[in-house]
Amino acid sequence: MSDPYIFSTDTLPSDLRFLPPLANGLLGWRVYNNIMHMGGVYNGAGGFCHRADIPCPLAVKVETKEAARHAYSLDTHTGIFTHALRSASVTVSQSLYSHRYHSNLMVMEILMVRQVTSEEPITVNLVSSFKPQSTDIVFESGPDYKGGRYIHGQTTTAEFPEGSCPAVHLIWTLIPSTLTLLPEQSEARWGFILVVANSLGDAEANFDKGLNLMASGNLRPSHEHAWKELWLQSKVEVTGSDSLCKALIGCMFYLLSAFPSIHDTSSSFGGVSPGGLSNGGDNQDYWGHVFWDQDIWMYPAIALFYPKLARAVLEYRVRTVDGAKHNAQKQGYKGLKFPWESAVSGREVCPEDIYGLQEIHINGDVTLAFQHYLYLTEDVSMFSEGQGSQVIWGVADYWVSRVTWNPDDQQYHLLGVMPPDEYYNNVNNSVYTNTVAKFSLQFAVELADLLKHPAPKEWQAVAEHIKIPFDQESQYHPEYDGYIKGHPVKQADTVMLGYPLGLPMSPEVRRNDLEVYEPVTDPQGPAMTWGMFAIGWLELGEAEKAQHLIEKCFKNIQGPFQVWSESSDGSGAVNFLTGMGGFLQAVVFGYTGIRVQKDCLAFSPLLPNDISELCIRGVNYLGRQMDWLLRKDEVCIIVREHAGSAGNAKPYDLQVVLKASGTRIPLTPGMPVTFPQEPGCICKVAASSFCWPL
Repeated sequence: MSDPYIFSTDTLPSDLRFLPPLANGLLGWRVYNNIMHMGGVYNGAGGFCHRADIPCPLAVKVETKEAARHAYSLDTHTGIFTHALRSASVTVSQSLYSHRYHSNLMVMEILMVRQVTSEEPITVNLVSSFKPQSTDIVFESGPDYKGGRYIHGQTTTAEFPEGSCPAVHLIWTLIPSTLTLLPEQSEARWGFILVVANSLGDAEANFDKGLNLMASGNLRPSHEHAWKELWLQSKVEVTGSDSLCKALIGCMFYLLSAFPSIHDTSSSFGGVSPGGLSNGGDNQDYWGHVFWDQDIWMYPAIALFYPKLARAVLEYRVRTVDGAKHNAQKQGYKGLKFPWESAVSGREVCPEDIYGLQEIHINGDVTLAFQHYLYLTEDVSMFSEGQGSQVIWGVADYWVSRVTWNPDDQQYHLLGVMPPDEYYNNVNNSVYTNTVAKFSLQFAVELADLLKHPAPKEWQAVAEHIKIPFDQESQYHPEYDGYIKGHPVKQADTVMLGYPLGLPMSPEVRRNDLEVYEPVTDPQGPAMTWGMFAIGWLELGEAEKAQHLIEKCFKNIQGPFQVWSESSDGSGAVNFLTGMGGFLQAVVFGYTGIRVQKDCLAFSPLLPNDISELCIRGVNYLGRQMDWLLRKDEVCIIVREHAGSAGNAKPYDLQVVLKASGTRIPLTPGMPVTFPQEPGCICKVAASSFCWPL
């Protein structure tokens, strides 16, 4: 049976946008492309700000003199793309990777192996499309460094008037136009490294590191080990559907590629944009900006497995607090207004003003990520020394200044907003926006209590009295005041009240919301939408309905390398991580029913007929790592003997509590626990509180 982690093909996709991206949280590149990007390096002011194009010296194709068979593969175990050529006389393999541990490094390796004994030299051509220039950076050549070529430059335009223009320094091994296997050689290998850094000192230090790793034979092993470490920490695999299994692996691989190393201490992570680091140049893939996509769509599955990577997302938002303060003041409000589109400063960089002004649900989306992190890890340091509390309380102050009291219904209203459904703007009381505002205000009060910080009484008052639109007669949530049933909807909006927001409602109302919005949601809408509907149907026990929606997403997976497009016809953003994040959530939170709650991890498992087994390894909760195996009628959980890497000092002792019977089963590290497939929760052994009314 073929390995589902290896994506292989004999022919490259005709649309080169769907070649695989190779990224490591700092550098991102689509194979063979002559441009690449670096996290946090943007060019252009305000709405013109985009990822700066950086020329890529590794844009090289290998060609043999004689006819050859070609094979291309992306090994997601190791994050290595390989082009293999086999002719009568020689086999050549070209391997490319963005180093997973040393994130300033990218590598090309070429191996030539003689197929027949011969006295003849064998030569291959290296055809390069690299040009040492960029539309965003004026490059100058500097002196060679230890045999490596060197260019450096700065972006031409700062993100905002007083802002700085980042510098970019490249040092790379010169790549010749031919390589020759000499008559006496049966095989030979060559290694080429590229370093991209923000200063000459960093570039030289990383080039030295690359040369030393090459000399010791440890360049590739150190990269492969870093990927192995990530996959050992967590995996999501299903039995019963090869296409689903492969899709999940692709989603995990490309999402992890967008995040820094779990050993990264640089605090320079620039967030995750919808198309990742390989995309986002001028006028493409949302300019490489960071949206709610990061916090609501990509973050939840990553946070469940990798607390350190979750914290990197939160730290990115903390670093943009000054910009968020500037946005709020510019709008005439207090506190923090996170930008609809963010780059480095946190100032609004959306090309069209209306989104920054009206799509204010972004504030609650950001705080929800912080809330889930606290519940998953109890890492209070993120909120004290890490200054996460500034984010939560700043957003609460914004909501209080942004609402309007309505004397008629004695409720607070949020007027003139754009809901997640961007077909509408300037509406009042978007149900999603108001709900996310309510929950972020409640969390601000809760966090103030935890950190012994006095909470303004307005936080609680607005949370209690903000309007949550509800149609009593039809027993459903209108998307906003005056929404007319049957009107078209761009994407998942109101259905997200149930998940991820967790607004309490009866099964009848949950069903009504799904039935009202599913038929009117744009079939060409963005890829993440159907995962949210699927989760809703799974909550209601309708696994087959959910499965049909999850399978809709396969249309967004383009070509042999499992690269997603935003729309099912291949248009829109490429390497669409938002869609991958929504898809992962549909499986990881949908099939398991896992919900992150204040005192527990609730679950309610349900598998569709064609999935016989779901294996989720490495769920990280309160310092423990758990492996879950779901079958049709039973669940098996084992807590790993080695504690996870969450922020809390000591891992807690955990137990399973089954909802119907109240049965408590202690989770002893190293000891598997099996129980019938039914709802329950995982909580601390000492916990007296529960996440449901008993």
